[in-house]
Amino acid sequence: TAAASKVQSGEYETADLAQVLTRRDELGNLGQTFDQMAREVMAREQRMHLLRKVIPIGVSLSAEKDFNRLLETIVVEAQNITHADGGTLYLLEEDRLRFFIMRNTSLDLAMGGTTGAPIPFAPLKLYDEDGQPNHHHVATHVALSRQRINIPDAYVTEDFDFSGTKTFDSTTGYRSKSFLTIPIEGEEDQVIGVLQLINSIDPETGEVVAFIADEVLETLVLLATTALVAYLRQEALRKEIERLNIAIDDRQRSRQVDEITETDYFRSLLSSVKKFRDAEKPEQDDESDKESEE
Repeated sequence: TAAASKVQSGEYETADLAQVLTRRDELGNLGQTFDQMAREVMAREQRMHLLRKVIPIGVSLSAEKDFNRLLETIVVEAQNITHADGGTLYLLEEDRLRFFIMRNTSLDLAMGGTTGAPIPFAPLKLYDEDGQPNHHHVATHVALSRQRINIPDAYVTEDFDFSGTKTFDSTTGYRSKSFLTIPIEGEEDQVIGVLQLINSIDPETGEVVAFIADEVLETLVLLATTALVAYLRQEALRKEIERLNIAIDDRQRSRQVDEITETDYFRSLLSSVKKFRDAEKPEQDDESDKESEE
């Protein structure tokens, strides 16, 4: 009864039935069934709570007009939802993944975006020098395959090259363990970037655990992608309008020049200038001859 009250108030934990769960009789079996159901209810309630949180995030993303702040918001909110200690956002530029945002809570690290702090890492090439696709790095693999990769421990897996991560860890004293790398797809299923989250921290134990990709994260990624694509589309449209305005201005200037040069006044002026130059030329030639004789 006490456990049921805890479920109703949203405070249930398995420890609330500790004494019942250790029993080996019918009451113990009933307690185990109740515990499973209660944990499922609590998980569903937590997802709904987070979902209610994601909707305002989506509104803020769609309203954001500053590109750097938009990218930062995507990373920070993804960290909050997944309890990620670190987050990196890459954007695709000419077959390379360029670092745009880097965040790490434990290291108090914030680079890129509105911070003004440059990210000192070179872009990741999608293709090797021989033209072969680069599936060695998890971020480039995700961009090429458009598949999400969830790695519980980067130091154990042999599927990808984490030598750069290990070098970073040895320099900073950090321990990069769990990774969740997600492709960000734009229009026509084209990858425009990659979101990478590092070290999901269990809120209760503080331990680094594997990431859980649930519908809340799915919703956030969808909203973030929609906002990012909309911004890039508007930016492309703005640049096209500027280009057209420049072209129009150039044509207007050219037409204005033509209108001026085709007037009788301008032609008579050119004729006067030509006569003046022709009259000056013999005198200049005489002076040149005198200088030569001297």
